[in-house]
Amino acid sequence: LSPGSEDDEGHDSSTRENLGRIQFSVGYSFQESTLTVKILKAQELPAKDFSGTSDPFVKIYLLPDKKHKLETKVKRKNLNPHWNETFLFEGFPYEKVVQRVLYLQVLDYDRFSRNDPIGEVSLPLNKLDLTQMQTFWKELKPCSDGSGSRGELLLSLCYNPSANSIVVNIIKARNLKAMDIGGTSDPYVKVWLMYKDKRVEKKKTVVMKRCLNPVFNESFIFDIPTEKLRETTIIITVMDKDKLSRNDVIGKIYLSWKSGPGEVKHWKDMIAHPRQAVAQWHQLKA
Repeated sequence: LSPGSEDDEGHDSSTRENLGRIQFSVGYSFQESTLTVKILKAQELPAKDFSGTSDPFVKIYLLPDKKHKLETKVKRKNLNPHWNETFLFEGFPYEKVVQRVLYLQVLDYDRFSRNDPIGEVSLPLNKLDLTQMQTFWKELKPCSDGSGSRGELLLSLCYNPSANSIVVNIIKARNLKAMDIGGTSDPYVKVWLMYKDKRVEKKKTVVMKRCLNPVFNESFIFDIPTEKLRETTIIITVMDKDKLSRNDVIGKIYLSWKSGPGEVKHWKDMIAHPRQAVAQWHQLKA
C-alpha cells in the first residue's frame, strides 16, 4: 500500500474520476511567527473548457477562516501548470497554526461565468512537523461544497415578443445555505442582464433579515429585442448581506438557451409560452 492509500478505502478508485494532483510545501518559522505555503505545480488536471483544456489557479485557505484567502496566478491553457509561488501567513502564533487546516482548491478560471472547481486538498496542520519545509504530492479530491447544499430558488420568466421584454419574478427561496456565524443568512437577489458576455443592466431585491426560506415576490422587467435573445443570459445571484465585510455569494443560476439542462428547459419554456409567467425551481450552483 502506498502511503495515504488506507484513507481511500470504501471508494472504488476505478469509478472516481482522476482530478490530477498538486505539489506544495509547508513550513513554519518560530522566529518570524510565519507560516509559509509554496504552491509548486499540478499534473494531469482535467479539461474543463470547451477547447479541451483548463486555465487553472489555486485558492489557499486556513480553515475554518474563509474570509482571508490567497490565490495563485492563472496559468492559461495548461493541464500541467507550474506556479512556484510562495505565500506567507505572517504574525501567526504557532498555537493558532496547529488549530488550522490548510485547504487548497484548484479552480478553472472563467472570465464570463463562475470559476469551475477542479478539486481540493485539505491537510490538518497539527498532523505535520512544521519545523522545516516539507513537500507533498496530493491527489485532488472532488470539491465538497457541492451544489446541493446551497439551496433553491423559485422564479418565473415571462417573455413578451411584441413588447420586446422579459419579466423576471423572483418568488422565493428554500433551504439556503447559512453563511453567518449565527447559522443563518440575510439573503437578497441580484439579477444581471448580459448580452454577449457584457453586463447590460442590474436589478436587486430587498434584503430579508435572518431567513433561510425567504419570500421575495419581486418582479423586474428587462428590454430585450427578439434578435438579441439568442446571445442573452440572465444571471441570478443569491447573496448574503454582510454589514461588516463584503457580501457573500450563496449561489447562482445562469438562464440562457445554452446553460445547464434545467436552466435551458426554463428558457425554452418561456419562449414557447409567450406572455405567460413560467415558474420553475432552480438549484443554486457555486
